[in-house]
Amino acid sequence: MNDLTETPFGYTDGDVDTNTSTEITLNELADRRLSRRQTLRGGSAIVAATLGASALAACDSNDGNESDNNAAPTVNAGAAITTSAGRLVTLSGDASDDKGVEALSWTQTAPTGTPVTLSNPTSKTPTFIAPAVAAATTFTFQLAAADAQGRTSTGVATVTVNPATLGFTAVPKNLLDVVSVPAGYTVQVINRVGDPIAANVPAYKNDGTDTNFAQRIGDQHDALQWFGLSSTGTRDANSSTRGLIVQNHENIVQENLHPAGTSFGGVRPEADALKEIEAHGVSITEVTEGANRTWTTVQGSSFNRRLTPNTPMVFNGPARGSDLLKTAYSPLGTSGRGTINNCANGVTPWGSALTCEENWAGYFRRFADGTRTAKELASLSRYGISDRANGNYGWSTVVPSDPADTRFRRWDARATGSSATTDFRNEPNQFGWVVEFDPYTPNSVPRKRTTLGRLGHEGAWPGRFQAGKKPAWYTGDDSGGEHLYKFVSATAWVEADANATDRLAMGDKYLDTGTLYVAKFNADGTGAWLPLVYGQNGIDSTYAAYPFADQADVLINARLAATVVGATPMDRPEWTAVNPQTGEVYLTLTNNGGRALANTDAANPRSYTDPRVDSARSSSGNANGHVIRLREDGDTTEATTFKWDIYLFGAGSDLDPANINVSGLTADQDFSSPDGLWFARNTNPSGQVKPLLWLQTDDGAYTDVTNCMMLAAIPGTVGDGGARTITNTAANGATAAQATRVGAAPTAATLKRFLVGPVGCEITGVDSTPDGRTLFVGIQHPDGHWPDSQATGTATARPRSATVVITKNDGGVVGL
Repeated sequence: MNDLTETPFGYTDGDVDTNTSTEITLNELADRRLSRRQTLRGGSAIVAATLGASALAACDSNDGNESDNNAAPTVNAGAAITTSAGRLVTLSGDASDDKGVEALSWTQTAPTGTPVTLSNPTSKTPTFIAPAVAAATTFTFQLAAADAQGRTSTGVATVTVNPATLGFTAVPKNLLDVVSVPAGYTVQVINRVGDPIAANVPAYKNDGTDTNFAQRIGDQHDALQWFGLSSTGTRDANSSTRGLIVQNHENIVQENLHPAGTSFGGVRPEADALKEIEAHGVSITEVTEGANRTWTTVQGSSFNRRLTPNTPMVFNGPARGSDLLKTAYSPLGTSGRGTINNCANGVTPWGSALTCEENWAGYFRRFADGTRTAKELASLSRYGISDRANGNYGWSTVVPSDPADTRFRRWDARATGSSATTDFRNEPNQFGWVVEFDPYTPNSVPRKRTTLGRLGHEGAWPGRFQAGKKPAWYTGDDSGGEHLYKFVSATAWVEADANATDRLAMGDKYLDTGTLYVAKFNADGTGAWLPLVYGQNGIDSTYAAYPFADQADVLINARLAATVVGATPMDRPEWTAVNPQTGEVYLTLTNNGGRALANTDAANPRSYTDPRVDSARSSSGNANGHVIRLREDGDTTEATTFKWDIYLFGAGSDLDPANINVSGLTADQDFSSPDGLWFARNTNPSGQVKPLLWLQTDDGAYTDVTNCMMLAAIPGTVGDGGARTITNTAANGATAAQATRVGAAPTAATLKRFLVGPVGCEITGVDSTPDGRTLFVGIQHPDGHWPDSQATGTATARPRSATVVITKNDGGVVGL
């Protein structure tokens, strides 16, 4: 998120006439022969203000029974408490009096600069969430009590709050068919594949006969985001009990969508292909918290919506109208249909959502038919659109019932007509973009923002927004040897725009003009952002491998432009996340089997063999992946240079600590193939001071030992480690040294496993409510019997991707 969102634990004025220096006033009350009415209405500010109308009412009802010799109540504010940020704190006070205690009230008295919100402040045991602190901080709370005659006494409770720590016991690695979380947490399941999201859509039978995925939750859940709703159904960025979940649906598990024996090859039936197409895309659903913290999806909500590969969309930015975007559907190159292979995501401070099209190339049918130019072939090759008889799932083979229906023909990228406007040779160019849409306006038309470039987008996460500075979004390109990119807007940020109601107009303002950069990582721990601009640094019509025509061509073929300028090839760049306090950018590099001994570099330093214990098969290259991070010079998104190091190296805890398990991971910390990545929101203690980082895995190398997982971390900063030299070893025994930069080794206090998923799944997608007390996590493509197995560990139903809701049983902030 950005640093403009206010904390929900903010100060409320409350009773302003509160005298916190009460020694004289309260001691003298015992000696003054005044009636209760005179005491409360004429003299004691602390009683009148702190205890308020309840004490006055008691006074009015008992005027005739006064006893001037009655002693003030005895107050006990409880023992001193020590806790840490994000934990639920319960004050425990009491008061006694021979005439009875008429009223109690708690008031925070220190520190004045860090107010907390007390629940039920007139009860004996109010609670509050311990706020974020940079160092141990003492909080004091005064308990005031009044008896039936209006005499009062106070006591003081002391709470020492320490900086945030990971407040749970690490979950052991396991191969169970459940979502495992720490003791003290509860898991709920919502938004399963096929769940209906519109009124009158029947429940999902999960036997392959269900239809109408345009009004059901899609398949293969991926990145997700919470968008708050007010009680009246308007945008409320601080709401934690009612909101919208926007979730990507990356792909499908084809056999689970059909009855046994449904055709998967040859000419595909129209209904089968349509079901598969509609199960891709994005879902927007309203969810609410009810009694006992039970979360429910509102099936008939007017906000519920599906974006599928068939949803009409428009192109914005420099590539709009380019010849390379023209098709038989859009002869002007200004519109298109849908979004597909949606993996990671992004957000904007004005309340719109970004979804990102990742590895979409395989869906297209193409033959080497001799009709394409050398330039076209260079583009097709770099984007992985190789010769395929049918493309993924064979959608192009459908013979539609309506000959004018091109929803299936569009997946045939052959040049079959007389020009690009008579066929779909350019249809692959319509994918690989960042798509912006407004989740609060269901009838709005999504916009593909071409300024962010066309590639295998793995998210588009914003840097910190600073007034007067040009904002930026960071994105990985999920393929071996591809790059990290940054888009910098041409428009400086105006804080008032965060509250704009025309959210897509804000996207036009900040996302349609600007500069796309690609990263070069130097061996000395520095780096540079290289602009991808036509006419600069060799990006022009003279580049032999791909003669660029204009800036639209550069953005449509951003991968080729990145090669021209000398960007660093990375080990499958995936999710980006930005520390909301420091602005540091984290990037997961999932793995890279093609990272050979001869082509390691400082930013991608490992090449080794990772054996599996369940078979003779092993993984080579950078089998377990790593997480790299960078800090912009000057701490501004406008910077063109940065510093970097490697935050964590994925590895089994039993592997070589000098050259493979470089981070020194223990059994409570080890992981492989980092993928999903997200920093906690800065609206609650988990995202303040030293924010919590959530790290998810999509693994094949370590699944003989454990299912995929999610870890919680409290990272340091770039440069907190130092230089290191790794000795890499090839399968034939050859070795080579590689220098790199590493972060400080994690400790049990700064990294541990929070969750292990069910059999065969990927853990992907994570967000919380603004208060941090509810965490949403995506479970993708389980292949056991989950989620039906969640309750007992066993089941017989077909598995389904779903979203889990995780809450802490005591009501505290998740993870702390």
